[in-house]
Amino acid sequence: MSDVKIPLAGVIGSPISHSRSPALHQHWLRTMGIKGYYIPMDVAQADLPEVIRMMPKMGFVGCNVTIPHKEAVLDLADLVTDRAALIGAANTLIFRADGKIHADNTDGYGFIQNLRESAPDWDPRTGPAAIFGAGGAARAVITSLIDAGVPEIRLTNRTRARSESLRAEFGAKIVVYDWVKAGNTLDDAATVVNASSLGMVGKPDFRVPLDGLSPDAVVTDLVYTPLDTTFLQRARAFGATTVDGLGMLIYQAAPAFERWFGLRPEVDERTREVVLGQ
Repeated sequence: MSDVKIPLAGVIGSPISHSRSPALHQHWLRTMGIKGYYIPMDVAQADLPEVIRMMPKMGFVGCNVTIPHKEAVLDLADLVTDRAALIGAANTLIFRADGKIHADNTDGYGFIQNLRESAPDWDPRTGPAAIFGAGGAARAVITSLIDAGVPEIRLTNRTRARSESLRAEFGAKIVVYDWVKAGNTLDDAATVVNASSLGMVGKPDFRVPLDGLSPDAVVTDLVYTPLDTTFLQRARAFGATTVDGLGMLIYQAAPAFERWFGLRPEVDERTREVVLGQ
């Protein structure tokens, strides 16, 4: 009989049944021969503090955090990385051996890594970036693009006040556009990002005109249900290079897995197939 504890990890959100993370992490655990488990947990906001405090005692080495808890967990952590503090949200918690809860955000890393792997010629320094949406995902994208050397970020959102709030936070590189003039953000843009939920299954269509899109632009959609969104299809019709959002989900998961289980997982085509349920 072995007295070695089985390491547990998981994802906390509400709702959570749609999450692809359990399939992804269980695939990595299985292929790397690690006797551990990754569990989806639907946790109400009122129960979050109690649940987080109990998890290390139950054998959890860490967890992912998704909507609507990404901001709230920062107040529950003992240690917060600079990038999680800058983004204002955490997607990864590490339960350390000394009992401290460490909060990090790997969304920006996943976003940049997905672009670099899927569009090897992409150079963020060659021109402005246009971002549609100003929610939590946009915060991670903005932080990572500024770090990568983007000269200007053109931000547009259906509610202008949210864009203005991000400009106040992130500074002079942010230029806010009214939603009715969203198409104007595309002029000479080298990087174009849909960080909104538009085009997702069950959400309104993405209807911004793309006439000003350069064929040299790299266009990515954080939505991955459907995988090939109408937004990406339209961008390809203008000759742009397109990158789907599934890679961001996979790449943001890799550093978290390594922190919890001690081994860096491989991101390959089989990984994508597993996450897609193929």
